[in-house]
Amino acid sequence: MTPATRNRSMVRVSSGEQAATYIRQLIFDGALRPGERIAQDEIAKALGVSRIPLREALIALEREGWVTLEMHRGAFVNALDEQAVRDHYELFGLLYAFSAEKALARSGPDLIDRLAKIEREFRDEPDPVKAGRIVLVFHAAVIDAAHSNRIKVLFRAMSTVVPGDIFEHVPKTIDVERKAIPAILRAMRRGDSEKTSAEYQRMMRRIGDEVVKVLRARGLFTVVTGADSTA
Repeated sequence: MTPATRNRSMVRVSSGEQAATYIRQLIFDGALRPGERIAQDEIAKALGVSRIPLREALIALEREGWVTLEMHRGAFVNALDEQAVRDHYELFGLLYAFSAEKALARSGPDLIDRLAKIEREFRDEPDPVKAGRIVLVFHAAVIDAAHSNRIKVLFRAMSTVVPGDIFEHVPKTIDVERKAIPAILRAMRRGDSEKTSAEYQRMMRRIGDEVVKVLRARGLFTVVTGADSTA
């Protein structure tokens, strides 16, 4: 749920990013299981890319915690850590809360009008995919209104846990945001930065809860005792 996600359709995605997204999706879908070795030649062939961008993708995925690279053995899928996933969304909540506080302090009343218009569009949009795009515009508007390049850099550095559209993969998160966004907007309209911060953090914790439920159901929190070198 970062601004980078919103902008992805507007910029050319590199082969490395494409490969990273593809592998994340395979892991999320259970096609690659915890402890399994990633068949790099097969993935490169499926995507029509060379081993170089694939290697870049795997290095990025290792930084994000999705895989472990072992010398002379290859890349192995990590079991996800439930607490780490919750921490991930807690951190998002803190960063969004900070952005909203700065937006209130640094922007004029027109910000609330812009956010209110986006909130109405989000509320009235029945299609989850389109609603997901609209809510990203809401969050991006808050971030832009903070007028801080440092905040934007931090958001870009945050990796994603759910590949693709979160409302599609974790359907209950749309209900979380439909309840939370009006509460955030009401607090911002009152100029209550403390309440705004609390609502943003509460929303991201609840989203994290729903993501954990889906990942647990998919078996992605399986404890692995060792890498399967025969995969």
